[in-house]
Amino acid sequence: MFEGQPKGLYALALANTGERFGYYTMLAIFALFMQAKFGMSEAEAGTIYAVFLAVVYFSPLFGGMIADKIGYGRCVTIGFIVMFLGYLGLAIPTAPDAAGKAAMYTGLTLVSLGTGFFKGNLQVLVGNLYDDPKYSSRRDSAFSLFYMAINIGAMFAPSMAKWITNQYLSRDGFTYAADAVATYGERANEYLTSLYGAYGLCFGVACVSLILSGIIYFATRKWYKHADITAKKAKEENAHVEELTPKQTKDRIIALLLVFAVVIFFWMAFHQNGSALTFFAKKYTNLTVSGGLRIGFNIFSLALIALSVYTGFSTFQAKEKKTRNICGIITLLAWAGAYALYSGMENPTHAQPSDFQQFNPFFVVALTPFSMAFFGALENKGKEISAPARIAWGMLVAALGFGVISLASTSLISPMDLGDGTQSILSPSWLISTYFTLTIAELLLSPMGISFVSKVAPPKYKGLMMGGWFVATAIGNYLSSIPSMLWNKIPLMYNWGILIALCLISALVMFALLKKLKAMTA
Repeated sequence: MFEGQPKGLYALALANTGERFGYYTMLAIFALFMQAKFGMSEAEAGTIYAVFLAVVYFSPLFGGMIADKIGYGRCVTIGFIVMFLGYLGLAIPTAPDAAGKAAMYTGLTLVSLGTGFFKGNLQVLVGNLYDDPKYSSRRDSAFSLFYMAINIGAMFAPSMAKWITNQYLSRDGFTYAADAVATYGERANEYLTSLYGAYGLCFGVACVSLILSGIIYFATRKWYKHADITAKKAKEENAHVEELTPKQTKDRIIALLLVFAVVIFFWMAFHQNGSALTFFAKKYTNLTVSGGLRIGFNIFSLALIALSVYTGFSTFQAKEKKTRNICGIITLLAWAGAYALYSGMENPTHAQPSDFQQFNPFFVVALTPFSMAFFGALENKGKEISAPARIAWGMLVAALGFGVISLASTSLISPMDLGDGTQSILSPSWLISTYFTLTIAELLLSPMGISFVSKVAPPKYKGLMMGGWFVATAIGNYLSSIPSMLWNKIPLMYNWGILIALCLISALVMFALLKKLKAMTA
């Protein structure tokens, strides 16, 4: 799994892990922060959340265009600086007034622009490592590992946000409550002030993690410096650059644009985790968790379980007996540690809506080895599934994921009738199952899509095309606001039904395009 990869992959992956940890710590509580501080409705908070995500993922288009001219590494450095200033602006305490909103929007703008310089160009550097024929056959597995590293950061983020929130609230004599007015009555405003103060500290975590990420990136630069080369610079240095005819260049760009158009609807559906699915957790899910499900709400138990997957695979795959034995022992210790942590939890334990956002990255980390083993076995048998085909299957699985949450919603009061109240009757297992299914869809689609872009993009447009992948994500993220805007207007089943229909239609379109895409990228 890890053998035969260049050291630069691990350097860039770890740098991205730190950055993503801060980003997802902030994102886990962002919609809840806006509701607590500014009293926004689900529709308003969901719209701002979606617009922010759209800008975050649209800006890599411009970052990529600039990087194709001035260099990918230079743009990544600019991204670090601008993102840090944005998180710092969000972390500074302000009043819940117009000035406070202006400060929030300024910080969000800087985070968005900084991400545009950073995110896509870091991935171009990863892709460039595999232009070397020595490593070219490992491109898909490399992006699976890179994607896994991103999600390690994302996995710990919600728990960090929860820990900070609980510590800050307890200092003021509060505990988290989904309904502030019903729980604290006349002290509701005081509670909300404490709550959004706690959320503000989560933005500070993003500042710190970004600094650590930058240290890793610059300290290991020699491992990937040779990959920091544009097509123009390569020609100047007489380095090998893939030569394409004008027709090949045009065909590849069209093929990528077709893929981008389809994945828009996946991201629209998938990015309900910070909005509609979080509102669902807040309004309908029983946050008092008992029994075996408690283990899912201890991030360290989840981390040990994820670790045991990798050591478990190494127990059987490692070439040396000593290594296999060591990995086997670590696997057993990881299981024992996870069980010990679970046994020490309160029964029942009390969860928060943001906690559910840790399941998707956990499943990404834990399922990546199984995904790599499965597709590796198919490749060895000469039955390799192309990236566009995996994307099509991913859309089908995403439809299944929203089928799960639809099944859970059949007997629920619709948000338009529920109002500001809650109907916290559902087992957390419904949301966990939904995240599990959506994660399988994500593993089929996202890392393979990024790998496909890095392989197919014409050399002089690598930054631009990687930016195009994120533009598709941006449009999908913006459209993700639709379920939030409809939250208090239509029955839940209709909301989920829209997402199911879009995923199914997109899957059928992608299956219909497979032969054409294969011919255009040959």
